[in-house]
Amino acid sequence: MGMWDVMSAFPEQVERAAKESASLIGLPTHEDIENVVVLGMGGSGLAGDIMTCVAGPFMPVPIVVTKGYEPPSFVGPSTLCFALSFSGDTEETIDAAQTAALAGARMVVIAKGGELARLARSWDAVLIGVPEGIPYPRAGIGAVAIPTLTVLEQTGLFPGATGWIHLAVEQLKRRRDELTKDDNGARDMARRIGRTIPLVYGGQGLGRAAAIRWKNEINENAKSPAFMNTVPELTHNEIAGWGQNGDVTRQVLSLVLLRHDHEHPQVMRRFELVRQWTEEVVASVEEVNAAGDGPLAQLLDLMFYGSMVSLHLAAQEDVDPGPVTVLEEIKAALKQ
Repeated sequence: MGMWDVMSAFPEQVERAAKESASLIGLPTHEDIENVVVLGMGGSGLAGDIMTCVAGPFMPVPIVVTKGYEPPSFVGPSTLCFALSFSGDTEETIDAAQTAALAGARMVVIAKGGELARLARSWDAVLIGVPEGIPYPRAGIGAVAIPTLTVLEQTGLFPGATGWIHLAVEQLKRRRDELTKDDNGARDMARRIGRTIPLVYGGQGLGRAAAIRWKNEINENAKSPAFMNTVPELTHNEIAGWGQNGDVTRQVLSLVLLRHDHEHPQVMRRFELVRQWTEEVVASVEEVNAAGDGPLAQLLDLMFYGSMVSLHLAAQEDVDPGPVTVLEEIKAALKQ
């Protein structure tokens, strides 16, 4: 299904998404908005997590991400509501979006087509399409996530988004040059953690979003179990779970630490302590350090690295990274 080529073109996908959503008509102004709600599942829902950790700290209003059938009860005319569905047929998002629209929310829909796009036209909502040639939702994270940032910029809620996107594109191109060489860090990491279950730890909001992406990409591309958690939260609970069964965990688990330049100093210290307490009870401890200027660049850099690792994990086990049959079967069963 062309997953290698699509993921290698991630920088251009981000660049194109920013350009095509740069001048939208019908958006409210920031004076009319008291809160922002993002509706989405899977890779589309992850776009809300990206918005929260990149734009949220700088915005004058709160962002709430909802991954389910119902929007928050406070949704109303002063809500800017993003309904995100790559296919346009995600049933949870459709249900939640209909409720939000009936409550009078200012709707922005990002979808390839489907029922959600049809509803968006009936609501006279802002509708942003998804380019052709992207085979699966996880391969279109840039096409879904980046327009949400440009919308926030155009409403006056997140000035400067375009500049951060340009910096992210520059870093993604540098990382691609590195990771498409015959010998590269992503392939080497896949060889080290292959046949183990990766446990991905990220620091705070940015690291958390990156860790979710790593987990999901390994699940869907390599068809392998993977799990994630966040520092500092895990140092209040999960770290205690390494107290026994080390003879088992060191055979089956590998730990991946995702690091970035925007960590709180105490989070940095906690990462050191996590490594200290776990390195003898896992198969290996891997660390990936984000590069690039600004939080968006560093977040997308970590995500891109994880995508390439997951594709190498699939390749070395002769697994087709494209189809996710079980997900389609679940959707079909629910429709019945």
